[in-house]
Amino acid sequence: MLKKMIFMSLLFVLILAGCSGGMSQDESKMSADGDSNTSMENVSHDEVGFSEDNSAGEESKEEGQASQEIDESASQRMVIYNAEMDIRVESFEKARNALENKAKEYKGYIVQSNSNRYDGEQQSGTMTFRIPQEHFHAFLNDAEGLSVQVNNRHVSGQDVTEEYVDLESRLKSKKAVEARLLDFMKQAQKTEDLLKISSDLADVQEQIEQIAGRKKFLENQTALSTVTISLQENEVPVPKIDNDSLNTWQKIKKQFADNINILLAAGSGIIVFLIGNLPILLLVGAIVAAIIYFVRKKAGPRQNNNIDSNS
Repeated sequence: MLKKMIFMSLLFVLILAGCSGGMSQDESKMSADGDSNTSMENVSHDEVGFSEDNSAGEESKEEGQASQEIDESASQRMVIYNAEMDIRVESFEKARNALENKAKEYKGYIVQSNSNRYDGEQQSGTMTFRIPQEHFHAFLNDAEGLSVQVNNRHVSGQDVTEEYVDLESRLKSKKAVEARLLDFMKQAQKTEDLLKISSDLADVQEQIEQIAGRKKFLENQTALSTVTISLQENEVPVPKIDNDSLNTWQKIKKQFADNINILLAAGSGIIVFLIGNLPILLLVGAIVAAIIYFVRKKAGPRQNNNIDSNS
């Protein structure tokens, strides 16, 4: 009985020791879990803060890139510029030569030039230039600098950026179709298929040429601007007095000589006419004389008969 009680007490002590050890392990585990959760929360907050800073930086960077792209697209827009000017200048010749030299200096060229002179004195004209777009406004300012007065200045621009981008996309698409048709042509075995593909390929290539031609035209028009300038002289030059034209005696001698020449020319013409036509004149004179002779011969007896009858 005593042994049984001792065994039971030892068993009770062992059970109590096991419970206390389990509780301590659970508490330590819970504390470890709490620490890990706390550290995870701290890490997660730090990571969130880091990601927020990065996202803000990336957003600002994207906004900067977007604004830069907008500026670049604005500077790369394709615009066809045309200008018309009507100016007055002191000397038409000097202004024309100066404009031609400026066009050469700006790597441009003259397309058309014409000039007129009114009443033999005042000169005017029109000139058309093709000027690189980067020197367009500088050339207009130079033209104004040569003028005494600017009567009219009109500048216009046509934005063809969208059309040019559309042409580029269409050209890429047509070239892709052309490449596929070329591949189909290599693989075609039947004559009918080959003819059909050749016809389609010819149509696509024609469209490619048209698109490329229009694209090149827009590139040329945007690269060079057209400037038309009308020039008019500001003052009409007054002719100088010619003293030689006031010599009366010289005028009299000239007029007398002219009249003598006229008379001599008329006499010479009459002599030439008479001598040159002498055979015809003699024949005509003989015919006229014969007619007169016969008329008088017939009229003679009639007159004698009338005299006898009256007597």
